[in-house]
Amino acid sequence: MKGNAVDSPDVLVVGGGLVGTTVAYGLACEGLKVTVLDQGDGGFRASRGNFGLVWVQGKGYGLSPYGRWTRSSSRLWPGLAAALLEETGIDVSLKQPGGFHLCFSDDEMAEREKRLSTLQAELGGDYPFELLDAKALRERLPAVGPEVIGASYTPMDGHVNPLKLLRALHEGMQRRGVKLVSGEDIGRIVPDSGGFAVHGRNAVWRAPRVVLSAGLGNRALSPQVGLHAPVAPNRGQVLVSERVAPFLHYPTINVRQTDEGSVQFGDSMEEAGYNDFTTTDVLSAIARRGVRSFPMLKNVRLVRTWAALRVYSPDGFPIYEQSLQYPGAFVVTCHSGVTLAAAHAKRIAPWVAGGEIPEELPAFRGGRFLDSAQVAANAH
Repeated sequence: MKGNAVDSPDVLVVGGGLVGTTVAYGLACEGLKVTVLDQGDGGFRASRGNFGLVWVQGKGYGLSPYGRWTRSSSRLWPGLAAALLEETGIDVSLKQPGGFHLCFSDDEMAEREKRLSTLQAELGGDYPFELLDAKALRERLPAVGPEVIGASYTPMDGHVNPLKLLRALHEGMQRRGVKLVSGEDIGRIVPDSGGFAVHGRNAVWRAPRVVLSAGLGNRALSPQVGLHAPVAPNRGQVLVSERVAPFLHYPTINVRQTDEGSVQFGDSMEEAGYNDFTTTDVLSAIARRGVRSFPMLKNVRLVRTWAALRVYSPDGFPIYEQSLQYPGAFVVTCHSGVTLAAAHAKRIAPWVAGGEIPEELPAFRGGRFLDSAQVAANAH
């Protein structure tokens, strides 16, 4: 395809991971004709290496609009899960019973109280949470270890099966007519009279609108359409156990039991460049914290490990923006593609389709990372 008028989509989405497919699915729900250009299995695939949390508590500390944005996605999640199940028959195993952040010291408990009380005040009280001492915690999580002195809990949190989610999104968007092109490396995007010419390895694709959701690739692609997305990799490592009898009916920030019975251990953060290999020292630290959290897991067998690269902005918050210089070009990037999936499908996609900008989004412009001189230069 060379982008002739008959075949040209309304929107080109660059990137076929969780962020790109969620936006594409949402755009198709809005009635737009969409083509997704995906790099394929050779790319860095954060969508296949995440922890599967739909997590609200603590998010937005330092930028309260992110707390509201995350909260809104959590509320929209049941509708997204139900729609995917109805359209594809795939149950993404969404459960939102609330979640726990386990603490091992008084300092950790104090930090949780400060963070959550600040967010609650900034968000007008719409941020329920509890701080539980060891006794109260063990009434809810009987398997928790003696080293855990307490926890924070919010009813807003949950988790899904992220691989089933990615499969359901791919199935759902294609059932709605989205064209998926795999194995297409995008090197250049050229604004032209018809919108944008997106140059891939195999073809030139054209559309009046383009959404950059290429993860770490957004760093190089965004400046070509007057946007700024200085994202960088942050490595996370995960361990997965054999299946065990159900014991953990709530997700925690470090340990969760999946819908299939296996146990995931994670929550490492490393600046390791583009190295997505696992390391024994980090995996050992993750395992030790997991066993301190739940000693019954001491002798469980591990069946696999992996590492994946998160897509991090300099301040850790998302970047959402339409280009002022080239209207119709959007960048959509974040490191919480699971948590924010519902917001991407039900709030970002309608905006890209021509609707009003969600009220939280001005806080997430990429221009916040530019000084005033750079902003002025980019405007010309």
